[in-house]
Amino acid sequence: MKKDTHPEYHKAKVHCACGNEFETGSTLEEIKVEICSQCHPFFTGKQKLMDTAGRVERFKNKYAKYNEDKEGQAKKG
Repeated sequence: MKKDTHPEYHKAKVHCACGNEFETGSTLEEIKVEICSQCHPFFTGKQKLMDTAGRVERFKNKYAKYNEDKEGQAKKG
C-alpha cells in the first residue's frame, strides 16, 4: 500500500452552540456544530407542533364547500 494516502485520524472535540461538548473520532481536531443530540427537539422529545399562519384554518375554509357538496350528494343518493 502507498504511504501517506490516508489523513491522520484524531480524537476530535465537538462543541455545540448549546454548550454541550463531547469527543468523537475525526480527521479534524475540533468541530463546532449548531445543534446536537442534547438540544435537538427530535432527541429531547420537546418538539412543538405549531399551526403557523393558520394553515389548518385555511385548509378547512378552502375545502369546506367541497365537503358540503359531497355530504349533500351522499344524502341524496
